[in-house]
Amino acid sequence: MNTFLWIFFSGILMSAIALVGSLTLVLREVTLRKLLLPLVALAAGTLLGGALFHLIPASVDKLGNHLSIYIWILLGFAIFLGLEQFLHWHHCHRAPSEHRPLTYLILIADALHNFIGGLAVAGAFLIDIRVGIGAWIAAAAHEIPQELGDFGILIHGGWKKGRALLYNFLSALTFLVGGIVAYGASFTFDVTFLLPFAAGNFIYIAAADLIPEIKHEESAALNVIHFLSFLVGIALLLVVRFVFED
Repeated sequence: MNTFLWIFFSGILMSAIALVGSLTLVLREVTLRKLLLPLVALAAGTLLGGALFHLIPASVDKLGNHLSIYIWILLGFAIFLGLEQFLHWHHCHRAPSEHRPLTYLILIADALHNFIGGLAVAGAFLIDIRVGIGAWIAAAAHEIPQELGDFGILIHGGWKKGRALLYNFLSALTFLVGGIVAYGASFTFDVTFLLPFAAGNFIYIAAADLIPEIKHEESAALNVIHFLSFLVGIALLLVVRFVFED
């Protein structure tokens, strides 16, 4: 399968993950709360594993150990910080509450986030299919709790479930759009910079959005579960690295 097909089908599959939000309609809120934070911890581990075991090493292999790599990492980090500051939005990974934010703003921000993610993951596929697979797994693990949270917010914001599913899916399709844009741009200029840029994205989401949600539990048992889930996420991406090594 050629690189474009990897990018295309991985984008379709990532967009389909948005439909997982419908689980919020059949799961009890107490069950959802029990599932979400371990998934968040797992996602944090996979994102850090994807950045440290896949994207940054591939960046050094392709570009050499130059300062430019670390500038792109910081730029990827800073752009997501700016996205959250200026759109007053952050990833939601907890079960919905009575608080009802601006739902359209969440969809717009999520669409932009997915577009940038599509650029980044496609950039990884363009450099090496194996690196792309690792990046996709890390991003997908993060999308599951995010989409559960986003869909729940739309429902609690007054959206009908069919409309919420449709718009959540449409906002997720920008991941595919980003991938296609990155593929087209690769014929005009070198897109290798997307590797360290994606690493910065992954590190920001893990460190600034996900880890803060799991580190303040009062229950020692829950803290152990979350920490172990985090380690499993890291281990998963380390195993993927070993599996796809030459």
